[in-house]
Amino acid sequence: MAMNFLYDTHAHLDDSMFDGDRREVIKKIRDAGVGRVNNIGADMESSRASIALAEEYDFIYATVGVHPSGTRDMTITDLDELREMANHPKVVAIGEIGLDYHYDDTDPVTQKKWFRAQLDLAKELRMPVVIHDRESKGESIEILREKGISNGVIHCFSGSAETAKVLLDMGFHISFTGVVTFKNTRRAIEALRVIPMDRLFIETDCPYMAPEPHRGKRNDSSLVLHIAEKVAEIKGLPVEEVIRITTENAIRFFKTRES
Repeated sequence: MAMNFLYDTHAHLDDSMFDGDRREVIKKIRDAGVGRVNNIGADMESSRASIALAEEYDFIYATVGVHPSGTRDMTITDLDELREMANHPKVVAIGEIGLDYHYDDTDPVTQKKWFRAQLDLAKELRMPVVIHDRESKGESIEILREKGISNGVIHCFSGSAETAKVLLDMGFHISFTGVVTFKNTRRAIEALRVIPMDRLFIETDCPYMAPEPHRGKRNDSSLVLHIAEKVAEIKGLPVEEVIRITTENAIRFFKTRES
């Protein structure tokens, strides 16, 4: 069956920015031809909220995990709860997890401890991982290698073509946000050019990272089409083909064939 709907592989529809009109936004997303959304856990509360959204809406799936900035308060009990939540039939990955050295709100030692622990959990459960990597200077890749992880996606990729090649060689998928639509994003465009279509996802990371021409406004999954259009332009493909391939990639990877 041809996949003629869009798949936003990384969204945060539980975010407080949607508290005033969440139902209306989700209806707009569905009406815009988005047939799958992964709502991403970034801490314990949002992991629970992602499952609740997935239970309410047939086309929304969930991931569970603690973002590096949230690991400063993480406990073994949290890890046990993540294990339990991951057994939910609509939880498709552990994430988003990783390293983020952009802010100094959580020290690197703590981040690395809980990144490793959550990677171990994903291996134990044989689940894919959604990786957040910001300014870790290669340490995320080192830890992924150390743990023998290949079943994963690097979300919101903005690294170099060289880094993309390293990740592809490790077996990873790579996902792009609206960043590829921004002016002065030469590096992301160069990386996009070297990534084969069968390893590519598209995402909004909403409510953040709204693509042009909506940059600076609240983002939502209905705008994922803009990313598909930019990928089509860079790859020299019809946008319908980009939608079909990226959706099939994501359905295969996250095992979300049944709605």
